[in-house]
Amino acid sequence: QVQLVESGGGLVQAGGSLRLSCTASGLTFSSYAMGWFRQTPGKEREFVAVISRGGSSTYYADSVKGRFTISRDNAKNTVYLQMNSLKPEDTAVYYCTASARLRPTKQAEFSSWGQGTHVTVSS
Repeated sequence: QVQLVESGGGLVQAGGSLRLSCTASGLTFSSYAMGWFRQTPGKEREFVAVISRGGSSTYYADSVKGRFTISRDNAKNTVYLQMNSLKPEDTAVYYCTASARLRPTKQAEFSSWGQGTHVTVSS
């Protein structure tokens, strides 16, 4: 049974930073691309970032490019999302997700999801 557990969310002022973590179990972590999505009430879940199985390739949504960095530690079965220069519009529930595909970016391409962690950015 695959489990993805996010942590690191919270309340931060605009311009601040947070680092989200997601620890996986029940899967061969290094065989999965890992991603982050986010969702606000009334809106569809949106892609944020994805990292390849070995960590050499990353891809970001335009809205976070240059501010967010995704990374992973396969020895610890953990993926991270470093979020800098946060804006109020980054406020959302952030979800960790896993995909067996090589470079997934669409929600339907990911097979496992965490429960989410809340990020609130105050102005």
